[in-house]
Amino acid sequence: MPRDIKTLIVVPENNTTMEPEISALCPALAPIPVARVKRPARTLLLEDLPAYAEATIDAIEPFADRKFDLVIYGCTAAGFLGGPAGNARMVERLRERTGAIVVSTAGAMIDALQSARVSETAVVTPYLTPVNDGLRSYLESSGVRVEVLNSFFCKTTAELGAITEEQVLDLALKTVTPNSKSLFVACSQLPTINVVAQLRAKLGIPVWSSIQATAWAGAKTLTAQGLPVPFNQAA
Repeated sequence: MPRDIKTLIVVPENNTTMEPEISALCPALAPIPVARVKRPARTLLLEDLPAYAEATIDAIEPFADRKFDLVIYGCTAAGFLGGPAGNARMVERLRERTGAIVVSTAGAMIDALQSARVSETAVVTPYLTPVNDGLRSYLESSGVRVEVLNSFFCKTTAELGAITEEQVLDLALKTVTPNSKSLFVACSQLPTINVVAQLRAKLGIPVWSSIQATAWAGAKTLTAQGLPVPFNQAA
């Protein structure tokens, strides 16, 4: 009988979406404990990253005596602001502290788009301009051009947490153009589990969200390590 796979999700303390959606997309990982990273109530800025990195390590300390197979670093805005190099440093710190495989949402975004052979994408985010600029740079440094980007421009975590699936769907449909080759909905707080399939069916192009990409990347990585994890893309 396959053994239980031990997973830890690391997210900003306001995130209420990633754990239930990951559990639905990859039921073999549930139940998943969550390490919540203390953060400002406003949107993250570049100058917040040093303190946020230390808060991330502090957040996993209560779980330090557990052995995990996978750690999911779902702090999306921090990953984009830090760029590929900064995100890689945070992933390495988490790997060293936990001894587990670490998958980041920022890295999973690139993996998912590249797996779909996407070189250009439309993007929907909830972020202010500094994070949107970081996201654009992150994608373009990995060979994926941003065709068009639209945002909810949330100033606070309260504004972000109030966004509904219907609003995500509406903004996504307003963002894509007749020339769009792909769509990515960025942020691991935005609710997308019931939206992505609708968008794929309606648009006929690859559509990914931060959470779906992370779940897919985690399942793929564990399966490659001999721990088969089905990914329920239609969840």
